[in-house]
Amino acid sequence: MTNIDSTSQVRPYRIEIPQAELDDLRDRLRRTRWAPELPGTGWERGVPTGYLRGLAEYWAGDFDWRAQEAALNAYPQFTTTVDGANVHFLHVRSAEPDATPLMLIHGWPGSVVEFLDLIGPLTDPVAHGGAPADAFHVVIPSLPGYGFSGPLPGTGWTDGRTAAALTELMARLGYDRYGVQGGDVGAFIAPLMGRAAPENVIGVHVNALLTFPTGDPAIMGALTEAERGRLAGMQEWQEKLGAYLQLQGTRPQTIAAALHDSPAGQLAWIVEKFKDWTDPKAELPEDAVDRDRILADVSIFWFTGTAGSSAHTYFERFNDFSAWAPKERGTVPTAAAVFPPDFSIRPLADQVHNIVRWSEFGHGGHFAALETPEVLVAELREFFRDLG
Repeated sequence: MTNIDSTSQVRPYRIEIPQAELDDLRDRLRRTRWAPELPGTGWERGVPTGYLRGLAEYWAGDFDWRAQEAALNAYPQFTTTVDGANVHFLHVRSAEPDATPLMLIHGWPGSVVEFLDLIGPLTDPVAHGGAPADAFHVVIPSLPGYGFSGPLPGTGWTDGRTAAALTELMARLGYDRYGVQGGDVGAFIAPLMGRAAPENVIGVHVNALLTFPTGDPAIMGALTEAERGRLAGMQEWQEKLGAYLQLQGTRPQTIAAALHDSPAGQLAWIVEKFKDWTDPKAELPEDAVDRDRILADVSIFWFTGTAGSSAHTYFERFNDFSAWAPKERGTVPTAAAVFPPDFSIRPLADQVHNIVRWSEFGHGGHFAALETPEVLVAELREFFRDLG
């Protein structure tokens, strides 16, 4: 079992990246040795050098990190030590006394910056078209090994261990009944929190939920044409877009050497995902997500030196055989939001989770909090309003 340290104190935190680190980033970007590209090729072979160079020039020049830093520092932030790891988090309490505590969990390549546009509507719903009963107290952690939580102290940080640490965080904050929302990696961890503390977690909301085929011919034979299309899409994704997954899951220290030293490499590694995973109608990443928000996310990985430790969590996931073993169906009420790039299939999700709400949308993408924050806010209000 995980040894949770319940004696650690919660410490105020403020983001203050030294100017020397900003200067070093800009210097490195301006000295990048750009890879030549083959004529007549585009995104199908990875991030085009021409596009990447233009984005890097903006990052080194007009991008205002201090504005992004101030946007994050506008909210109360803290750190605490859980199970030997540092955990950074935003904690924004609503003025509404009966607000529901809610944890928001990012994925990879994500950070707390993903949720900035949700904080106001969730904590102050009356000012954003909602009712007082829609209010939430919001807790937004940097996952252990990510962002301002800093690099991991050692190996063994599986999704289950992270879920246990985050349930301990909520207990440490005095919340004994709360909801959890997560996307991408967060869609693994949020349900695990429900399994770890079903008496505390009132509901789990996920987006970008991965569902896997079962060996039951009755279930597989009853899939609709659309569901079979999603299953085929997941197979194609694994074959054509899953290189990052295999590399981080099998040789994280190798890719860490490149990403930790080259900001242009770090930028390419992440911005490719904002191209591949956002709304299919978006031609470029910044057509789906604000360019400054993308660069704020990449900057957090760079300044905190967590490209490697976040990659190592994939190695842990790949090698955590207990995580992939058959389990009893979860009991906590669970809602799923499904966007066009997602491969979520309800009959498969029903085998693992207690699905009580399933919403499919014709627009948006993998980064729901960044692409369609208003949709995610509405989903959270409706789901948790019904739970009481």
